[in-house]
Amino acid sequence: MIDLRLLREDPDRVRASQRARGEDVALVDSLLSADERRRSSGVRFDELRSEQKALGKLIPKASGDEKAELLKKAGQLAADVKAADAEQHEADEETKRLLLQLGNLVHPDVPVGGEEDFVVLETHGTIRDFGAEGFEPKDHLELGEALGAIDVERGAKVSGSRFYYLTGVGALLELALVNAAIAQATEAGFTPMLTPALVRPRAMEGTGFLGQAAENVYHLEKDDYYLVGTSEVPLAAYHMDEILDAEQLPLRYAGFSPCFRREAGTYGKDTRGIFRVHQFDKVEMFSYVAPEDAENEHKRLLEWEKQWLTGLELPFQVIDVASADLGASATRKFDCEAWIPTQGKYRELTSASNCEGFQARRLSVRMRDGKKVQPLATLNGTLCAVPRTIVAILENHQLADGSVRVPEVLRPYLGGREVLEPIAK
Repeated sequence: MIDLRLLREDPDRVRASQRARGEDVALVDSLLSADERRRSSGVRFDELRSEQKALGKLIPKASGDEKAELLKKAGQLAADVKAADAEQHEADEETKRLLLQLGNLVHPDVPVGGEEDFVVLETHGTIRDFGAEGFEPKDHLELGEALGAIDVERGAKVSGSRFYYLTGVGALLELALVNAAIAQATEAGFTPMLTPALVRPRAMEGTGFLGQAAENVYHLEKDDYYLVGTSEVPLAAYHMDEILDAEQLPLRYAGFSPCFRREAGTYGKDTRGIFRVHQFDKVEMFSYVAPEDAENEHKRLLEWEKQWLTGLELPFQVIDVASADLGASATRKFDCEAWIPTQGKYRELTSASNCEGFQARRLSVRMRDGKKVQPLATLNGTLCAVPRTIVAILENHQLADGSVRVPEVLRPYLGGREVLEPIAK
């Protein structure tokens, strides 16, 4: 959540942010009104309590009619205090409810607009000309089935659409990707983490996934648990309700977890293969830093993602995501999109988001610097979303005979194998 003081001091900035996100601007005024009622009711309660305490000291000293009058007044005052307390609680709850609906403030450098209004910041690598090489590229599913690596038919039989099996070299390729990604992250100073896939409501709400993203979250109603769509959630909640010493920062974690997404609203999109699925594994970078270090950490996360994709020898571009396409918790987000030959376009493989103090306030993660205690900043960055990375590797590194060249960075994790070859039928 944002700082209420900032809302009071500069409501126009918050309105502009809501407008850029394409969200309800009137929410800002509703929140200002609720906050004013919360503060005024709090003052009223404190005044009544003070009067009640003063009266309580007079009653024992009084007698006769004076005491009777004081007791009558005390009874009325007790009722007023109770009513003021109820009003204060109601206003406080309303303020919290509205505050949780408000997205993070959009960074001033973010391009304003929707999904297609991103700005390309960089391009890397060379897009292959398959025509010049004398063959038409196959898509990842055709390649994966020939390699004995992907089985979507049985995935659908067992679990339904958008599920799959990785088999044989497909399973080995996932393990190679995960191990290589964790190795890079560990070398960069991240602590490897295996995180829970089920979290309580506060963890999901605290990271901002029960607002606009709620439709894509799986909820186990009987137990009131949520299946995470990213290990960002348990990593953000790892230090929930804690105060960290400034000397401990930055804290960097690399979480590996299964991820689950309903993919609501994507009917008809990416239905072939494993690009858009309901369950997948992912290695996620997560950082806790001092607020003043957040923007530089954001750039560092992006550099680690670029290092990863360059090591996989994939052509990719870096985009500055437009305001209406940001998640609720991000003030700014950079995506790395890899070229997918059979689609003829770049598609998202990784994201790096700066959430500043938004998640930390909601989860009560603070830092102590001397005598000062304040929310810190949190950031997250995908290092390897496995299925999409497999899609990019198979399509970009395919050879004319249907085999696939293994990028050098992965070979140590595949027993030195240089090529994945089709299985005999």
